[in-house]
Amino acid sequence: MPEALNLNFVVGSVVFEFMKSVTASLPKTLRKIGVIPLAAVIFFTVSGGPYGIEPLIGYAGSYAIPLLMITPLLYDIPIILVVLELNSMMPVEGGYYEWVKRGLGMNWAFFEGWWTWLYTFVDLAIYPVFFIEYASFFPEIEHYKIPVCLLMIWLNAGLNIRGIVPVGRTAMFLTVAVMLPFLILFFTGFIHTDFAAVHHHNGMTSLGMAIFTIMWNFIGWDNATTYAGEVDKPIRAYLKAIFLAFSCIYIIYIAITWLALHSGIPGSVFAEKGIPYLGELIGGKSLGTILSIGGMASMTGIFCAVLLSVSRVPAVMGKDNLLPKIFTRLHPKYQTPYISIIACAIIVSLLILLPLADLIVMDICLYTGGVSLEFAALISLRKKAAGDQRPFRIPLEKKGLLLLFLAPTFIFVLALIGSITGSAENKPAILFAILALLSAPVMWIFVKPKA
Repeated sequence: MPEALNLNFVVGSVVFEFMKSVTASLPKTLRKIGVIPLAAVIFFTVSGGPYGIEPLIGYAGSYAIPLLMITPLLYDIPIILVVLELNSMMPVEGGYYEWVKRGLGMNWAFFEGWWTWLYTFVDLAIYPVFFIEYASFFPEIEHYKIPVCLLMIWLNAGLNIRGIVPVGRTAMFLTVAVMLPFLILFFTGFIHTDFAAVHHHNGMTSLGMAIFTIMWNFIGWDNATTYAGEVDKPIRAYLKAIFLAFSCIYIIYIAITWLALHSGIPGSVFAEKGIPYLGELIGGKSLGTILSIGGMASMTGIFCAVLLSVSRVPAVMGKDNLLPKIFTRLHPKYQTPYISIIACAIIVSLLILLPLADLIVMDICLYTGGVSLEFAALISLRKKAAGDQRPFRIPLEKKGLLLLFLAPTFIFVLALIGSITGSAENKPAILFAILALLSAPVMWIFVKPKA
């Protein structure tokens, strides 16, 4: 017990000193971030490294690499293009919520904000639990699972209250902490003599869950636009930052999957023990430990970046009287929506007690609902706001945009059908997602402005 207390004290001291140093130079007036910190925040909003991709080989076997190469191109590239055009036209605080409000009206804007809020709460509740799992090489921490989860949640909430500048700096620091262990893993793995041979893996066991796993590891591009008002020269910055983030995420997912396929680890074992076990197999206990630390950094970075994005939406919805006005309050020093951040942290603190089964399916269903409204808003704004400047414009007209939307729709429907027909275990999650989507029109009855 004394050793455990000493470890917690050391970890807490290090975290406190780092947070203090990050925010020491922050002035009272709001500051903005540039391309590199923005790319780091987007990297963590969407991915945070390949932690979480481990189940793919168990679902797809030897088909993991082709699926990993094709799915993001068909599902994510169209979404990214829509996000870039809408953000170049309206680089505003609230991002996708404001786009849908202008393009489709207040009703659909509420649906967009509500669905995004729901799926993000589910997302945020996963990362503190994963943090504990990757911290399992510290046996003492397992005994303090709930307190450590709460500590992670509220430290990140405090950092978000201080504004986007410290979040961006923290994201850059954590990007290095995540990427450096993987560079060591790749270098060690590629020079390993045993990797010359291709190891046999089982065929496809669940196409639906394989695609859902890839989609879940690539979602969140629109979330990165909700704080556009806090970005320096947002139009140019987002163009460069999203390109950098997507390229990095795409390459690292393919590389780690290739490495795992050639390591000889069965897909089920890799899914259960994760990337740290792969590192231990290739480079020994020390590399496994480093990758475990990288996993903790990844979960912290994703949580911090996603909380940054989702906390801005209730504040904007509060200004439209769709949520209580208290969500619009800004911190007197840091000018951030601190009530919204605190409310998000409270809800997530309760959700960490729930089981994690089928959360990927629920996430993707809710997320795709929101993305569908963004596509519809883009088509509507091409007519409603034809004269508005668009520094980035998709070189397609209405029919071309509809065809572009068919690509992510096809991927989603394929994954959904595969999950429904492949296993009865996923059906409750799909039913829950449908009920969550239907909750938006029910809530609208109570919050819609009176005529």
